[in-house]
Amino acid sequence: MSVLEYAGGQVEVDGEGFLANYSDWNEDIAAALAAGEGISHLSAEMLSVIGFMRQYYDSYQSFPILGSVCKNVDQPKGCVQEEFIDPLAAWKIAGLPKPGEEVLAYLQPARDTI
Repeated sequence: MSVLEYAGGQVEVDGEGFLANYSDWNEDIAAALAAGEGISHLSAEMLSVIGFMRQYYDSYQSFPILGSVCKNVDQPKGCVQEEFIDPLAAWKIAGLPKPGEEVLAYLQPARDTI
């Protein structure tokens, strides 16, 4: 495990930068995770995407269909890719655990367009 430093302290992340403990997440940690992904500012739109991903994960312990994220946060289709470029970055910034192979395979077409 590695340590991520943020405005309020430190948290553990795995070797790929995913938050080790889901319940440690807060917006300061999200900002530090975003910085690690090359995103210098989390807009209100980005925070709404992240918030929905966290709510969805709380309910279903899985990755949401990307189109449903945008619909549920009242943003245009493709908002995740527009806001974050890489949907996996949004997942990581949301403080969610590294997804399994099924999710990575689902995300690959979206990631290939980056």
